[in-house]
Amino acid sequence: MTYVSTDFSISYILAGSGFLLLVPIVAYFTFRSKSIFLLDFVCYRPPDHLRVTYSNFIEHFENYEDAVRETIDFQAKVLQRSGIGDEACVPPPTHELPPSSSIKKSQEEVEEVLFTIVRDLFKKHKINPKSIDILVTNCSLFCPTPSISAMIINKFGLRSNVKSVSLSGMGCSAGLLSINLAKDLLKVHNNSLALVLSMEAISPNGYKGKIKSMLIANTIFRMGGAGILLSNKKQDRNTAKYKLLHVIRTHAGSDDEAYCSVIQQPDKDGYVGVSLSRALVHVARKALRINISELGPLVLPFSEQVRYAWSVVLRYISEKISQQKREVYIPNFKKAFEHFCIHAGGRAVIDAMEITLKLTKEDVEASRMTLYRFGNTSSSSLWYELCYLEAKGKVKKGDKIWQIAFGSGFKTNSAVWKCISDLIPEEENAWSDRIQFYPVDTVRN
Repeated sequence: MTYVSTDFSISYILAGSGFLLLVPIVAYFTFRSKSIFLLDFVCYRPPDHLRVTYSNFIEHFENYEDAVRETIDFQAKVLQRSGIGDEACVPPPTHELPPSSSIKKSQEEVEEVLFTIVRDLFKKHKINPKSIDILVTNCSLFCPTPSISAMIINKFGLRSNVKSVSLSGMGCSAGLLSINLAKDLLKVHNNSLALVLSMEAISPNGYKGKIKSMLIANTIFRMGGAGILLSNKKQDRNTAKYKLLHVIRTHAGSDDEAYCSVIQQPDKDGYVGVSLSRALVHVARKALRINISELGPLVLPFSEQVRYAWSVVLRYISEKISQQKREVYIPNFKKAFEHFCIHAGGRAVIDAMEITLKLTKEDVEASRMTLYRFGNTSSSSLWYELCYLEAKGKVKKGDKIWQIAFGSGFKTNSAVWKCISDLIPEEENAWSDRIQFYPVDTVRN
């Protein structure tokens, strides 16, 4: 007969139980979602001598080779209604007559914007370039070889094993796409520091033809860029400004109307550009509806979700019974966010978002002021808006910010940040030199 020691059996059972308890604990700490922190960001502030006034623009239009009065008047009309002021800047080649669009000049613009903001960011936080583990750059319309990310690596001497990506062709929403990509990389690579750089090159993209929809870009895009420093290091939580809560991406490219939203269909007055603007606003609203349907359940209080769901049910019943469409309830996102950063793509885009989301003038102030002072800086505009809110002292610890971007394709992207630090309004940023003069009336007489 074989006897088993009771002490041994108990010890074995306890050890086995302890192991079983340890497995989920280890799995939790191994696979749990890592927090992504925004340590800081810097926006490029162009020098005053690069400002371009309304009269300068008209002079340039008139001095284009083979300039046509009709196209000059059209661009002047668009500029008049654009919501952009005389402080917005364009790069040196665009000031030339005729404007230069060479690759060399475009590269100089990229270097001026990105080298400046990276230098400022590194200096401000005493960062050794070798400590950057991930680099993501985006610039839609200028895609040189070597790439823009390679230019940064070479200039600042980043490590040879830095994980670098250079995005192109993704429009004004590319800034949040870059944030999303950096977030995904930070989820995989522990104890890492990521640098995200967003800009659009103006120098190579002037249009001298007669198609009105293509002339619009001449009037609304301006010089700018932003650098964002992200980290997943636990020790950085105490010094970070924000924590990334959500990124929601919506790509409506499978919808022909969204994909072909830039088809040139003239309106009743023959203005292609006007109908283009209307088409983009219409498509943006459709893509936004999809985007917020995914974002809503993550951020809205339960009461708002119930009201929205009930309105959808009523609409369905109404369509079945009376063949009429009821309005779907638009949730009150002010119950989820304290601040809104809407891509400053143009006055019509901001107006549409203000109406669609039932926001106040104060809610869209940062977007309108960014458009007025800096123009449409494409993918970096959201960061100028957050800069504005910080400089005004409006962002408090615990506040949540919703960044909303729109881009070609058609894309709508959202990012949600939570402020986790006591911010200092007096801290130097792109708005510090003139923040006391804002807000201003953006309607041009």
